[in-house]
Amino acid sequence: MPKMKTKSGAKKRFRFTATGKIKTGQAYKRHRLITKSKRTRKELKGVLSPSETQRVKRWMPYG
Repeated sequence: MPKMKTKSGAKKRFRFTATGKIKTGQAYKRHRLITKSKRTRKELKGVLSPSETQRVKRWMPYG
């Protein structure tokens, strides 16, 4: 049985946490964080929603 292919764009952009959630890099999280509110910084954490997680898991079958 042949192996399933992983989307090469997905393996560059997403990482799995130990509990199976998917982390992604987030824009506006690099510098000038003092001017942003704590709530904004928290929302920029970069963990995907459950519906998006299902889609990304299909792209990365061995993740």
